[in-house]
Amino acid sequence: MMRLGKEPVELPLSPLGHTWILDLDGTLVKHNGYKLDGEDSFLEGAEAFLASIPPKDMVVILTSRTEDVREQTEFFLREHGVRYDVIIYNAPYGERILVNDDKPSGLRMAVAVEKERDSGLWIQVIEDEERARVKNGG
Repeated sequence: MMRLGKEPVELPLSPLGHTWILDLDGTLVKHNGYKLDGEDSFLEGAEAFLASIPPKDMVVILTSRTEDVREQTEFFLREHGVRYDVIIYNAPYGERILVNDDKPSGLRMAVAVEKERDSGLWIQVIEDEERARVKNGG
């Protein structure tokens, strides 16, 4: 697992299409900002990060928000030009677990990134198949 700090982190990925599974509150937007401030606001770097996701990629947004704020949430995302394929509401508050098989070529097929709640989102996607492969178990 990769842990984000305050400095940009390179995330080497293959040139294949990717599936991004992104938490909303505390990751992309201020946690509970829609309740506390009456509206959402992006965290530093989040809009640039979202805009950098290649068009061929699938974007899935997860949130513990309930369906009653769907219209408000999706209006905010549309208003800011955020491209996504699916939003899943009512996600449990606990850990988010991704399980995937590997490729015989050694390409890493599951990537986890964790960040401090409400901190900036500084991920620089680098398409580099060689760096994205698992070499010698690491």
